[in-house]
Amino acid sequence: MTTPSIGVLGLGIIGGIWARHYHDAGRLVGAWNRTPQPDFPQWREDPAAVVAAADLIQIVVADPAAVAGVLDRVMPQLAAGKTIIQSSTIDPASSDRFREQVRATGARYLEAPFTGSKPAAQAKKSVYYLGGEEALCAELDEVLALGSAHRVRIGNHRQACTLKLAMNLRVSVQMQVLAESLVMCRRSGITDDTYFEALRSNITHSGLDDLKEPQLRHEDFDPLFSIKHMLKDMRLAKGMDSTSDLALLQSIHQQLEAAREAGFGDLDFAALFKLLRPGENP
Repeated sequence: MTTPSIGVLGLGIIGGIWARHYHDAGRLVGAWNRTPQPDFPQWREDPAAVVAAADLIQIVVADPAAVAGVLDRVMPQLAAGKTIIQSSTIDPASSDRFREQVRATGARYLEAPFTGSKPAAQAKKSVYYLGGEEALCAELDEVLALGSAHRVRIGNHRQACTLKLAMNLRVSVQMQVLAESLVMCRRSGITDDTYFEALRSNITHSGLDDLKEPQLRHEDFDPLFSIKHMLKDMRLAKGMDSTSDLALLQSIHQQLEAAREAGFGDLDFAALFKLLRPGENP
C-alpha cells in the first residue's frame, strides 16, 4: 500500500501548524486558505487543486458556513478514494448535512474536532475527538498522529460534534470563573502571587489555570483561541435542541457577546477578564 498523502484546507492558527507538521513528515501535497498564503509549503491557488492532489483532505476553517463554502468548491474533485477529515468546530446538524454531501460522491467522511490551542498544536499535543466508523478511525490514526498526542473515538459524527462543544462550554465557563475569582481577590488586596499559589493546591486547579495565568498576570491577550471563535462555538451549542435549559451556557454566551461588543473579539478568550474592570470596585 502507498502512504496516503494529505492536503489542508484552512491555514489559521491551528490548521497552519498541522499543515507544517505534515510537510515536515513529507506527507503534505496541498495547502489552501481563503486569505492567500502563497509562501506556505505546497500552496495551491484553489481548494479543488488540493483535493485533486491529496488522498486525505483535512478541513480546518471557522464555522459551518465556511465548511459549506469549501465543500461547494471542491465537490467536483471528490470521489471514491478521497477522504474528508472535518476538523472545524461545527454543530451536529451541520455534520449530518456535510457527511451526506461528501458520501454521496463516493468519498469517505470523518468528523474529527479537536481540543488544544496553539501551544498544544505546536507541541503535537492536540487531542482529536473522532466520530465515525471504527475501521476508518483506525486507518487514519497514523496520519493524525503526526500532529496530535491522542485520538479518542467518541462514537458517531453527531456525538463527536456534541462532545467538542461540551468541552468548550467547560473551558469558557472555567475561564469566567478564573477571571471573577482573581478579580474578587484583587479587590480585597490579595496579591496575584498569593492567589495563584493558593489555586495550585486547590481541588479545582486545572491545566487551564496554568495556561491562562501568564495572560492574566500581564494582561497579554494575544490570541491562542479568540473571543469571536469561542462565541461562535457557544452560539452553536446554544442552538442545539438539547441545550435550552442549560443556564451556564446561556450566561457564558452573554458574556462572550458582551466581550465582542466591547471590541475584544480578536483577543484571546481570556479577555473575558477585561469586562470585569479589575482595578475598580463596582
